[in-house]
Amino acid sequence: MKLSEDGTLLRVFVGETDTYKGKPLYEQIVLKARELNLAGATVIRGIMGFGANSRLHTAKILRLSEDLPVVVEIVDTEDNINKLMPFLDEAVMEGLITMERVRVIKYRHGNSD
Repeated sequence: MKLSEDGTLLRVFVGETDTYKGKPLYEQIVLKARELNLAGATVIRGIMGFGANSRLHTAKILRLSEDLPVVVEIVDTEDNINKLMPFLDEAVMEGLITMERVRVIKYRHGNSD
């Protein structure tokens, strides 16, 4: 797959313990993105953060949290990202979803010419 120079970055901020249909929400988002043939997805686990309720989540040794922040990042064309939005609307009960335009410098598959 080749992406044009202009792309869209989707970020979904959720909690590590958030679920959808009994499975981790971040995992369900990645699987749905794969099912829709999006360019790729990355899940990043945060070590500290807080959300709308201002409850602090941290990975400090003396205060281990079981609900660390998780960010799912997906870069693709705007049209392809928009295919995922109905699923996110249904699946994300709490969290933050952002989109921004990005310039794609390079996107290559290991078997590309």
